[in-house]
Amino acid sequence: MNTTPAISTVALTKRYGEAQALAPIDFEVNAGERVTLIGHNGSGKTTLIRMLAGMLEPSDGTAEIAGNALGSPDARAALSYLSDAPVFYDDLSVWEHLEYIARLHGSENWEQHAVDLLDAVGLVDRADDLPMTFSRGLKQKAAIAMAFVRPFDVMLVDEPFVGLDRTGRLALLELFRLAHADGAALVVATHELSSVMESQRLVALSGGVVTYDGDPKHADVNALTEGLQPSDE
Repeated sequence: MNTTPAISTVALTKRYGEAQALAPIDFEVNAGERVTLIGHNGSGKTTLIRMLAGMLEPSDGTAEIAGNALGSPDARAALSYLSDAPVFYDDLSVWEHLEYIARLHGSENWEQHAVDLLDAVGLVDRADDLPMTFSRGLKQKAAIAMAFVRPFDVMLVDEPFVGLDRTGRLALLELFRLAHADGAALVVATHELSSVMESQRLVALSGGVVTYDGDPKHADVNALTEGLQPSDE
């Protein structure tokens, strides 16, 4: 059994001038653990996710991804990041994006995996199209396929259900289940309350501070999520 934590932070902090976006946080996710991160806008969810993904520099503190220093090549190789605002190359088709990412990460037999992912999210017929031309929902589906086409030990996800129709959300939840069953650790920041009980652990943030960290079954989810709404159909 892998005893190295998937994610480990010590006093990880983010400030913007005088404003503190994330209070010093000691946060550990075990290998293979599935965590849901909830909180209102401005609670610190996206700040935490983006720092762990190496997209934001911490103001203080340290973090490791699968035992590797935050932002290092080995940390980036272990981690897949699914954003709520995916970025695409202007001149690459969906399929070309998948091929580029899969080959970059040394994936073998990636073609059938890519086909299966496109089928799961309903984009088989759009594989040769440019994702830059897609609607928000279709862009998110393309980003989902891109996030899962490569190997990873840890997946960080920020509001993945925004813009997805019901079919897309169900497909994504199934991909989460398969990745978790395959031993990956998942940290999903979301307003989608229906996904909370799918996780093993619930972490709530408010004002950059952890207000709950434990079993979703033992949490007062209504109190923790008051005012949050599930994604639109």
